[in-house]
Amino acid sequence: MSAIPFEDIIGGPLNACIDAQTQAAVSTVNFIKSVGLNTTIDPNTGAEKSEAVYVYFSFIKAGRRAVISVPLLAIVPIPYIAINTIDISFKASITGTDSTSSSDEYSSTSDQKSESSSKKGGGWLTKKKTSKMTSTISSKRDSKATQDSTFSIEATIDVEVHAGQESMPAGMAKLLEMLNSAMDLVPESGELVVSESSITKLPKQDAKFVVSYKGSDGINDPSKVLEPTFLDNNNKEVKYTKDTDYTYEVNYQSGMVTYTIKKDATVKVKFSVKFGEATDDKGKKVEDKNVEETVTIFLQQTS
Repeated sequence: MSAIPFEDIIGGPLNACIDAQTQAAVSTVNFIKSVGLNTTIDPNTGAEKSEAVYVYFSFIKAGRRAVISVPLLAIVPIPYIAINTIDISFKASITGTDSTSSSDEYSSTSDQKSESSSKKGGGWLTKKKTSKMTSTISSKRDSKATQDSTFSIEATIDVEVHAGQESMPAGMAKLLEMLNSAMDLVPESGELVVSESSITKLPKQDAKFVVSYKGSDGINDPSKVLEPTFLDNNNKEVKYTKDTDYTYEVNYQSGMVTYTIKKDATVKVKFSVKFGEATDDKGKKVEDKNVEETVTIFLQQTS
């Protein structure tokens, strides 16, 4: 079993699935950047800035033409393809090879040699006897055995990958929730809002209120709010001097204008916004229109 490459059999398909999942995530990021965001470069800092792409729909509501602005990412499906399950099965056919070889060799040799000599008698007659014997013993034994066998491994792998639309990540779901809440409905001519319709002013005290104008694109634009007109009880214009009788402060970050009325008098303050030429349903230009709102300042009388 140790000869089976489990790391390749199991790890290979898993690594391929991880690479595929990475490519799917990159595709999702590219989709969001290319479809849902407008990217610009700050000329001062060189930093990259992204803004959500909005689409605008014009329709009739309560007899008036209105415009709704919707973030594009809130109405198009975002591809979140993910691998749900990976099934890996394989079959292995194993045949073995074994080789055994043994050798036994023995050899021995022995030599034996003997000589003897004798001499008998006296005088002139002498007998001499000599004997010689040589013997050799040799022994040799050889044995050798060899056994060979072979083996091989054949594997069949079946890989099943199941993928589908994955649930949206928590961070993206929260972002889309914020974008959904950013959908705004405003009249085609824009919307002028005054924080108070009437204010009771105490003598020698200031009366404050906030004015904002939201265009049909849903963006607050304080620059389009014209100088106010001051009217008396008979709707006749009266003169109010800036910085003496009233002041205002523009907050461009919030798009709101804060007015402070200093003069002790009962007065109507009328605001208007010039939003340009309007068109009818057929695209024909009609006379300019103004959006108007009025706030009344009541001076409280002291006894």
